[in-house]
Amino acid sequence: MAAARLSHRMGRLLEKAPALGPRTRVYSTSPAFAEVLRLPQKQLTKVVYPLRELGQHLAADSGPGLIEQRLFDPSLEDIGRAESIFEATARNRIEYLSSAVRLDHAPSLQQPEVCFIGRSNVGKSSLIKALFSLAPDVEVRISKKPGHTKKMNFFKVGKHFTLVDMPGYGYRAPEDFVDMVETYLKERNNLKRTFLLVDSVVGITKLDNIAIEMCEEFALPYVMILTKIDKSSKGYLLKQVLQIQKFVNTQTQGCFPQLFPISAVTNSGVHLLKCFIADITGSLK
Repeated sequence: MAAARLSHRMGRLLEKAPALGPRTRVYSTSPAFAEVLRLPQKQLTKVVYPLRELGQHLAADSGPGLIEQRLFDPSLEDIGRAESIFEATARNRIEYLSSAVRLDHAPSLQQPEVCFIGRSNVGKSSLIKALFSLAPDVEVRISKKPGHTKKMNFFKVGKHFTLVDMPGYGYRAPEDFVDMVETYLKERNNLKRTFLLVDSVVGITKLDNIAIEMCEEFALPYVMILTKIDKSSKGYLLKQVLQIQKFVNTQTQGCFPQLFPISAVTNSGVHLLKCFIADITGSLK
């Protein structure tokens, strides 16, 4: 029954994130991504497809499918096209819109929206800054003290979608955090996907479990991002990924089965995440 339930859930989620078709060339004009393409194959895989690189370290007798890594597996050409969507130009304005403490204060927009949520000090602001690395005029403040983000911060990515940076939960969370976040998640009609950040060094905490339960209760499609993958040894990281993958496979209904390991320091996994965001918001059509 568990296997059948997982198969049904994977099929449902795949309908929401279809595989991208083959392309003939890289469309990105980003010098940074052009440099990535010139990396040796092993290093390129580590930067662009970190989950695939981790999967290569699994023992042959570990069994297939322990790490779901092929549900979203775009080509380098598709990733290059997505890169251009995150690049600020005269025709593709990327900008901070506004902040809000209540949903009725949020900007009224029709374009698709994605939000990022996670425990305080999980590396959320660092990741968003990495996503906007090709939009240098967009200021994403990063603080050494946890709990810096107190409001919902809205960033417009051209005519494509809006990205929302939610306050962190846990240490120094805003007093009205629950009301603010729950109302947004339940009532924001143009919300396409929630990205839940989990510290890969620490694993899923009790606070993370509460956030997961909230996403499940509201029947939200969400994605689990594993941050700070540069902080652990390969063996420890692989152990954490396998544990979290098992949790996703057996304990969740609305979570996309494929994990997204990320390092905002080395940029590993960031390009793939950009492509996933562009795909689910319809920006690559």
